[in-house]
Amino acid sequence: MIEDKRWEGVYSFEDSPYLMEILTELRSKETENVRFRKDLVKLGRYMGYEFTKTMDFKKVKIETPLESTEGIASGDRDHVYIITVLRVAIPLMEGLIKTLEHSRVGIVSASRGKAPDFDIEMSYIKVPHMREEDTVIVCDPMIATGSTLLKTVSEIKKCGNPKRVVIIGILAAPEGISALKEALPDVEIYVTKIDRELNDKGYILPGLGDAGDRAFGEPLNISMLPLMHNLE
Repeated sequence: MIEDKRWEGVYSFEDSPYLMEILTELRSKETENVRFRKDLVKLGRYMGYEFTKTMDFKKVKIETPLESTEGIASGDRDHVYIITVLRVAIPLMEGLIKTLEHSRVGIVSASRGKAPDFDIEMSYIKVPHMREEDTVIVCDPMIATGSTLLKTVSEIKKCGNPKRVVIIGILAAPEGISALKEALPDVEIYVTKIDRELNDKGYILPGLGDAGDRAFGEPLNISMLPLMHNLE
């Protein structure tokens, strides 16, 4: 894990050959949907392991069959709350939960409009109340302009005052990180790699394309909002 000195509280995993190997496969245009999703799960699981190094644990005394000794037990890991930004964050969240298995989960559906405005439409949000001891992880694979995450985190903060607010993703553009840190300086950011820049359409370069389409296929251009309300 490497702290990027350009910002406070921003970390990447560029020092991990294993994650760089997975990222290389994700970037390749030859990687098909099923493999892409499986790679996201692997990334989430590994990043979850690494993230636990930043958490507080409790010291406990136990008895082995031979003598007394000291160990640790879950502390912060018992109080994790993952917010999943639909739809591509689902497999990344699946990987995180393999390590952070006590997590509660909230769902946010948000879409970014076209350049140059990149207006954000948030059509659905379902989150439980947050507690002061919670570590809230917003799971969104691509931090491009930062617009979606700015709106998401702002809405989430209306639901409580957690101990930590963390963003975990695959790739980030410097522009998106700067926008987030300017508006939300207390938010921590952990990504596999920080890429070079955004293009004029708001895509990360070199990037990996539209992560949602690559994981699940191109969606139909219809609104699911009425159906989602009917399922409440």
